[in-house]
Amino acid sequence: MGDVETVGARRSRRAPALTTQIFIALAVGILIGYVWPSIGVGLRPLADLFLRLIKMIIAPLLFSTIAVGAAGTGDLKAVGRIGLKALIWFEVTSIVALAVPLIAMNLFRPGAGVDPSAMAGESVTATQKAVGGWDVVVHAVPTSVIDAMARGDILQIVVFATIFGVALAAIGDKGRPVVDVLDATAQVMFKVTGYVMRLAPLGVLAAIAAVVGGKGLGILISLGRLVLVMYGSLLVYVVLVVAGAAVMIRVPVRTFFAAVREPFLIAFSTASSEAALPKSLEIMERFGVPARVVRFVLPAGYSLNLDGSMLYLACATLFTAQLAGIELTVGQQLLIMLTLVLTSKGVAGVPRGALVILTGMLTTFGLPLEGAAILLGIDHVLDMGRTGVNVMGNCIASAVVARWEGVFDDERLRQYQLERV
Repeated sequence: MGDVETVGARRSRRAPALTTQIFIALAVGILIGYVWPSIGVGLRPLADLFLRLIKMIIAPLLFSTIAVGAAGTGDLKAVGRIGLKALIWFEVTSIVALAVPLIAMNLFRPGAGVDPSAMAGESVTATQKAVGGWDVVVHAVPTSVIDAMARGDILQIVVFATIFGVALAAIGDKGRPVVDVLDATAQVMFKVTGYVMRLAPLGVLAAIAAVVGGKGLGILISLGRLVLVMYGSLLVYVVLVVAGAAVMIRVPVRTFFAAVREPFLIAFSTASSEAALPKSLEIMERFGVPARVVRFVLPAGYSLNLDGSMLYLACATLFTAQLAGIELTVGQQLLIMLTLVLTSKGVAGVPRGALVILTGMLTTFGLPLEGAAILLGIDHVLDMGRTGVNVMGNCIASAVVARWEGVFDDERLRQYQLERV
């Protein structure tokens, strides 16, 4: 029996990683769509099936993860000023992380110029129309959370889940059984997400084959432009927020970038923020941030300060609208940004969380779900950049909070600089 298990394990190890399978599926789908366009278009139902599976998990996954996250905010009270200042900084940088791609996507329009007829776009939804003044606030509050879940309106789901989680925290130990149930629900949904993602290569193959079959190879040029626009936006964010913050708190910019180079490269090469956390903690303590600050701000930032991911989601949502030939007004785009600020705060641990949020965003704003499947084909390339920026943003956040608190150790910084000479 042991020999059989060993052989099975060896076969499992030889199987290509999911990312590799997706890249292969992307190439095969492009080939099918180009050589046999009618067959490619005929594969659309398989892409629709995969996207419906993703759509199926959005409501329970978002509700359980965000409610549990909100219920745990009671922990922030214990850290007092540090927690408050970290939250303020996270929100300020979030505005920049959304403003940069909003400007870049409207300026360069990487998704424009492709025949939109092959994208099965939906009509403008009520969510898109609710963009004037108080209409945005009124629409964010659901009259029925069941109805919001049925329609896939993630803004309303997030608002209800947040209020529900805060109420759970307020009743203390009495709410613990409910938190445990929701946490177990979230774990189950993580497992379901894992099952669904096994079908990702098939979904990507079918989606890209259908789009290339209907649009031609022009979609590949659009995807290339998106990669350039997103990485350009990430660079602008790093200059404005990371370098700008270093100047503001009187930290040598070049020294800071040299310090975070290793955790950044770990995150960039593995596309995993968690892999870079131990090195980030070590480096920032040596850099002059007290342990009590860095050990709170960095882990908190992994849930609350995912600016690279928000920037990607903004680009991806607007890119899908441009591919589909759907013109979003300024008000609609601002509502998308507001929704991203809320939805990105509670799903950091969700497997393929960006895909889940993106699918929910497209559903909410009446945009074609094919955009999510097409982007999944190049997701790893985009994931590397956004993950590296997430880590870099959280490192500078810990230094900002330490300086704001008046506890940044300039002597340790000088020692760190001398060690590097």
